[in-house]
Parts: sequence; structure tokens; C-alpha cells
Amino acid sequence: MRATVMYGAGDVRIENVPDAAVREPTDAIVRVTRACICGSDLWPYKTLEPSDTGRVMGHEAIGIVEAVGADVRTVGAGAVVVMPFAFSDGTCLFCDDGLQTSCVHGGFFGTVEIPGAQAEAVRVPQADGTLFALSVGEDDALMPSLLTLSDVMGTGHHAAVAAEVGPGKSVAVVGDGAVGLCGVIAAKRLGAEQIIILGRHSDRIALARAFGATDVVNERGAEAVERVRELTGGFGAHSVLECVGLDQSTETAIQIARPGGAVGRVGVPQDEAMPASQTAFYDNIIVSGGPAPVRAYIEELLPDVLEGRIEPGRVFDRVIGLDEVPDGYRAMDEREAIKVMVRP
Repeated sequence: MRATVMYGAGDVRIENVPDAAVREPTDAIVRVTRACICGSDLWPYKTLEPSDTGRVMGHEAIGIVEAVGADVRTVGAGAVVVMPFAFSDGTCLFCDDGLQTSCVHGGFFGTVEIPGAQAEAVRVPQADGTLFALSVGEDDALMPSLLTLSDVMGTGHHAAVAAEVGPGKSVAVVGDGAVGLCGVIAAKRLGAEQIIILGRHSDRIALARAFGATDVVNERGAEAVERVRELTGGFGAHSVLECVGLDQSTETAIQIARPGGAVGRVGVPQDEAMPASQTAFYDNIIVSGGPAPVRAYIEELLPDVLEGRIEPGRVFDRVIGLDEVPDGYRAMDEREAIKVMVRP
């Protein structure tokens, strides 16, 4: 089968790789009908050390189940399914707590050990706890929004939950990528009164406003902090969604939170230490978040997608075939595209 293989920073190739096959009785094989490139894929695209073996990329997908192992009970051949970016057994104590990204038998797609979904097919370990069956056809018009449930919509929602977004609160979203834009949707959905988007790209800002953003801050650093404080009566935001992962974005997120506020971090941190920890400490700011357990959120978010109350699929502004994936990485890295959908 054909798949996207990254051999090092900037070195993305479409190659023939061994077919996805059932290896364990808990596996399923999914024919990928839609996948995408994630903002987090851009970190290895910029920094991955060269290797001779490479890794099959991609951790977000919708597809059709083609085969299942002997122990799989919840999905069968022909089912249309969402594949969250992490696989999980659905039965361990962390899965029971809705934290599937910490499953004791789980892991992540698109690693050296578990090939990803920017491919014609993908092997899904722990299929019963991972895959979510959809009651729609494979070419349903809602597919773009349904695809976001595999990662970015669930991740934006996780940031909002971690930041304790609620009715009447002021919210600031740091980052205007797909996750940040979905964070705006999540904040609006959870009842925020004021939603401030921090970003500089006009197409993304327009989409953020369509999703419910009430204010825009184009500045960065100290100027951004000052501007957010002006917009929140001098106090800062009740809830801040950090959707980038860089030191500056994290520091800004903490500095624009009001005392007693909360920051939800979902941008993959690029450094071990967290900046502005003293500010967080002395202002009693809660800093929470991490890899979003999107499998736990699908059931909650799905009705709003199916009934058209939210349209997160609008973050996809380019659709490509598998052969075009290397250029899709380039387009996202150079900010020509917000988020690229792949149709193998």
C-alpha cells in the first residue's frame, strides 16, 4: 500500500510500504477515506533527525473497517469509523476516568512503532476501545467536521475544559491554527461571554470571528498582554487556551490569565521547562491540559456536528490526494493553508 513516510526534517515521501495487517486479536484494519496533516506534524517536519527507515505519518482519520481480529466486538467490516489520534483499550482505570491518552495499553499513531494514517490503510490496535462507529455514509457532507473529532475539535474542547471555560467568562485563545479555531468553537459552545483570539492571519481571524470570537489581538509578547488586559477591564481573562506549544505562547497565556484564572495547554510543548511558573504561582493560576483524550469527547460533541450547531470542518481549506501530501506539509508550514485534508 502507499503511505506518507518522513525520513527527516523536510523529507516527506510517498512510498510503497507493507500492507496494514491484523497482528493481534484486538486489531482492526481501516481503509482510510479521509486523513489530514496536523499542526503537531510540523514539529518533526522542522526538526526530525534523518533516518534510513523513516516513519509513516498521520494520526487523524476516518475510514471503513476492512478486517478485524478475533477479539474485536464493537465494530465489524464495513463500518464507517472515526480513528482518534491515540489508541486505547477502553477498559483500564484511566480509560474509565476518560483519560484514554494515558491508557495502560495505549499509544499514539504516526510513531516509529505504530504506523500512521496518511496512507491507504492503517492498523488500529485496541480497536474496541479506540474506534467510534458513525451512522453516516462514507461520503456524507459532514465528513470534514466529523474528521475533526479525531483530533482538533476534541483538542480545542479539551483546552476549554482544562481552562474551566463556562457561562459568562472571558476567554483568550493563544494561537490561530486549527486547534485554536476549534478552541473558539468550544468556548462559544460552553457559554463564554467574551472570546479573544490572539493571531495575525486575516483568513484565520475571519474564521475565528465566524466561530464566535468577539475580539482580536494581533500583537505578541508584552504588547499582547497589555492589549488583553485592556479588553478585560485590566484584570486578564478567566480562561486561556494555549494552542501553540512554544515558550512565548505559554508565557503569554499565563500572563494574560487573571489571578485565580486557568490555562488549558494543548500545544505540544517544545521545551521541558514551563515558562512563567512564578507568575502562575503567585497569581494562583491553574495550569492544566495535555494530550486531549478525544475518544472521551466524541459522544458529547457528535450531536452538535450532526445537527449543524458547530462546523469545525471549516478549518480545512485545502483538500489533496496522497501524492500531494509533501506539498501539503509545505503549505501548512508556510501558512498557505490552515489545515489540509487528505483523500487517499
